[in-house]
Amino acid sequence: MANDRGSLDGEVDDSGAGAFNQVKLLVAFDALLREGSVSRAAAGLKLQVSAVSRMLSELRKRYDDPIFIRTGQGMRPTPFAESLRLRVRGFASEAELLLKANGSTPLEANLVVVVPEPITATDVSLPDAEEWAAQTRIDIVPLSITPADQLEAAPTPRHMALRIAAIGDNADPHRRLARYIATTAPGPGHSRPLTQEEARDALSIILAGQADPLQIGALLMTIHYRGASASELAGFAQAIRNTMAFSDDFTRPDLDWPAYVSPNVRTAPWFLHAARLVAMAGHTVFLHGHYGSGPESGKMETAAEDAGIPVCLTLAQADAAMKTQGIAFAPLGALAPQTRGLLGLHAMFEMRNPLHSAIHMTNPLAARTSILGASQFSRRDLYREVARHLDLPNIALIGSVRDVAEYTPGRMVKIFRMASGVDADLTVPAGKRLKPGTSGMLTQREYWRAIWSGAARDAWAEAVIQKTAAVAFLALSGDPQTRFEDCLAKAADIWACRSKR
Repeated sequence: MANDRGSLDGEVDDSGAGAFNQVKLLVAFDALLREGSVSRAAAGLKLQVSAVSRMLSELRKRYDDPIFIRTGQGMRPTPFAESLRLRVRGFASEAELLLKANGSTPLEANLVVVVPEPITATDVSLPDAEEWAAQTRIDIVPLSITPADQLEAAPTPRHMALRIAAIGDNADPHRRLARYIATTAPGPGHSRPLTQEEARDALSIILAGQADPLQIGALLMTIHYRGASASELAGFAQAIRNTMAFSDDFTRPDLDWPAYVSPNVRTAPWFLHAARLVAMAGHTVFLHGHYGSGPESGKMETAAEDAGIPVCLTLAQADAAMKTQGIAFAPLGALAPQTRGLLGLHAMFEMRNPLHSAIHMTNPLAARTSILGASQFSRRDLYREVARHLDLPNIALIGSVRDVAEYTPGRMVKIFRMASGVDADLTVPAGKRLKPGTSGMLTQREYWRAIWSGAARDAWAEAVIQKTAAVAFLALSGDPQTRFEDCLAKAADIWACRSKR
């Protein structure tokens, strides 16, 4: 079949089955564009989800286009799919009308000719309020239109595209950033996600202090409203990493562990104890993160010091700590102060922006493996796609109630994983139901330290620590066949011998 991506025409098929299948594809295409979801489209068409999924695969093959891309807000049509939306909707609407017409034209099928009776004086009276209550027999059809190429004084899409393209890569930073805003902001049919390189350049301009404040808000909020794509998050992560200068002979850690915790999370940071177990096993671990901007903004640094993890304010200090102790923590404000300021815009927007997602994927020291947590289901597959864009072969993501890698025991947990570039998801059964212990007379901080020292025992807390470490070992193996149970046994052995180490 000669695939012309700008055409809805398929190859000529003399068989009725071939033509029928092509019609079904276009009807499914219309449902997918309207619903933005395979499951909702299937429900509307009264088909199995698997059947609509196969139709989407066939559409992608025919047009040589992804048709939909995954974003933080779900699936979004590609620019090519958006360009066909009106034509596909018109085809589907006409098909619906023809089917309702019972073989005649819509007007003929619903036309009733009535010969009136002679009107007499007795027929003239005031009508009752409900006497004429009836639905019209003529269905309201969609308005038929042909968009004009150009209204007077109005730029055409082609003219707008030419204006954007005229802003070169060597243009003034404000002009380049305006180009990226104009690319992503106009709305359905006129916008598209930024490529990885475009996103990297856009955020690089902002991080270099070369952007107007209005431009920062416009770019971040339009992308947040639409939902960031994997290419955009990857470009943002690269831009953030590029602001962190380090020497060529820097120690490349085995495991990158982002620790960006919302200040609304009031629990103890049990995952830091899990990171200690991983370091005790001989792996170098680099943690980086922050805890908001409130009065407890130093919670991560304080907890790291309590756990004996060096708190490093430069990458050189982190390098030295990993060489001597195998583990280090660096606050984001020390690594990337401008990025830290952008995350602080939460107070002005009263919502997150795309950088709250991108920051988890920065991997400042290019570790071979990363362990993450994600509370939103849509982010779990999205982060894995970002890892592919960034050539990160090994990643394990815990589906949890917070955006940090920390296992929740007593419930079934899905681990989204990529091992040596291959998807290797697994589900860990709930197991024995446990409840958190009580700290008694101890403060939360004291109790958190007492669990590690052995002065206090808490089966729930110990399960959090050991199972979180097990996920890290699973990711570090790089083998899709590695069993979680084996990794958990390893974590339990190290936990039992932690005082000797």
